Amino acid sequence: MPTNALDNLGGRSRLLATVAPHFAPLCVARVGDASTAAGYWFCARSGADVTASRAPREIRRRPAQLPDGFPADLHPVLQRVYAARHAGADELAPALSQMIPVGAFVGALAAAERLADARDRGERVLILGDFDADGATATALCVSCLRAMGFEDVVYLVPNRIEFGYGLSVAIADEAAKLAPALIVTVDNGISSIDGVRRARQLGIDVCVTDHHLPGDTLPAASVIANPNCVDESFPGKHLAGVGVAFYVLAALGRTLAARGRIDAGRAQTIVAGGLDLVALGTVADLVTLDFNNRILVAEGLARMRAGAARPGIRALFAVAGRSIQGACAADLGYAVAPRLNAAGRLTDMSMGIDCLLAEDDQKAVRLAAKLDALNVERRDLQAKMEAEARVYVAAATRGLGAARDDAYCLFDAGWHEGVVGLVASRVKDQVGRPVVAFAPADRPGMLKGSARSIDGVHIRDVVAAVAARHPDLIGTFGGHAMAAGLTLDAQRLDAFRDAFTHEVARHKDALAGPDLLWTDGELAGGDIGLDLAETLRNGGPWGQGFPEPMFENVFEVVDHRVLKAAHMKLSVCHPDRPGVTDAIAFNQPDLPAGFDGSAMRIIYRLDINEYRARRSAQLVVEHMQSA
Repeated sequence: MPTNALDNLGGRSRLLATVAPHFAPLCVARVGDASTAAGYWFCARSGADVTASRAPREIRRRPAQLPDGFPADLHPVLQRVYAARHAGADELAPALSQMIPVGAFVGALAAAERLADARDRGERVLILGDFDADGATATALCVSCLRAMGFEDVVYLVPNRIEFGYGLSVAIADEAAKLAPALIVTVDNGISSIDGVRRARQLGIDVCVTDHHLPGDTLPAASVIANPNCVDESFPGKHLAGVGVAFYVLAALGRTLAARGRIDAGRAQTIVAGGLDLVALGTVADLVTLDFNNRILVAEGLARMRAGAARPGIRALFAVAGRSIQGACAADLGYAVAPRLNAAGRLTDMSMGIDCLLAEDDQKAVRLAAKLDALNVERRDLQAKMEAEARVYVAAATRGLGAARDDAYCLFDAGWHEGVVGLVASRVKDQVGRPVVAFAPADRPGMLKGSARSIDGVHIRDVVAAVAARHPDLIGTFGGHAMAAGLTLDAQRLDAFRDAFTHEVARHKDALAGPDLLWTDGELAGGDIGLDLAETLRNGGPWGQGFPEPMFENVFEVVDHRVLKAAHMKLSVCHPDRPGVTDAIAFNQPDLPAGFDGSAMRIIYRLDINEYRARRSAQLVVEHMQSA
């Protein structure tokens, strides 16, 4: 085995030697001793030279064949957008009555029976959550609904990311036992907790697993499993988030308790529907595919928020983020509310976020939301530092080595925070257009925690599973889904993992060889670029993963441009068929495109609303710029 990172890179040793004076720790990172290295990177190759930048983006327009049945008064642009996403006329106004029936979810019905038994017996129920926004909202949903349904003894526990890691581990089972529950209900975790479930059962604690992550070959020995992705589960809503699974379990529980005469059926429905604000937040935050069933859940939750029916914690998070809850949309949840909630799980303990969501009065909610906002500022600063270091690694590895891209990227720095590596992996993935896994030291000496992000066509959880299957002694624990995965690794095995990870990713040649596509919904006429259509598009969602927000393309005359905070490009542009100037903002794009002649520019953008000092105006949010 090579003894130095330089030895492992063959012909690239001289490249690293040239950057060593600027980043000396990078060059002393030992392959077999990653836990002590100050910096360490791998760019996994399959015989091709690489560059840090993405391949040129290929812009394509979504085909849109209008179906019959769209209302005549529906804006033509919105008709085009819906048609391009294959949304039928019956999907234009999502309503709870159109949801996949609760009775179709066999696992949820079984979980409801076990929970109803716990209520009848007066058992203590412990909700075991997760440290992300999906897990936090699912935990708050279960705790609040169970208490409202007459459960007298409900507590919750969420693992500290750094101390315990993810899910129902053996250590968390021992911690849970100190609270003396009769039943543990996992939310957004548990399907891979083979040892933890076994330990809980040994301690005399029954376990009900509710989860949405893909199961492995072996299922935990829980008394009940509610997971739409289990092989023997016929429920068609395979894209539910963890909070969506919890919602179905609670809806089934309400029916079961009503059938047993324990609660009025109408009261049960009111209780469960009252949690839709949480369901919307967790579903958007977890980036699950917004199929029609999920769009119903998100739309209903957003409607409750806009109507003033959100819980104090969500109202406080909107306020601290500077967003108006009266105009709440999915983007507010994904880009403003969820990051502040997630900050607790990333840097400290998600209990703070869950307590904010469970707060019953505004004063407590505001106080906790302010703490979450402060943590989010700390997270942003830490993330910016780590991203800058990651860019150095990638650039150093690829400088001057050709125009092709690596198949995968594997990054590590001993100073990185394990709660933020997923965000770094995501940003680098966006930069290079390839699967990326980023590692940080774990709390346990000699171990690393990694977070992987992927591209369309490369199912990253399956890649990690394939590595684990081919190399049984390589990976500690892992889990995830198509676009994101997490894993633990012995620091001594980082080099071996890099090689195995590269090999598996390289099998997806079609996805890797494909162009870097950017899909648009075509051009907008000059008369369409205004506040009216921006409002129509915002209200036409919810938009998100699998049901993307409308993106348009036009050639504009650039009247003015300037850089804000050394990071963002502010532009004033003119549509050739529209008088006047429209503002545009290109976040995290401080440079003008190559070949820009100072006048015309082709811009790919979202038509959005800029709200500043009580003034509302249309604004272009720029995804991509290129010379005209």
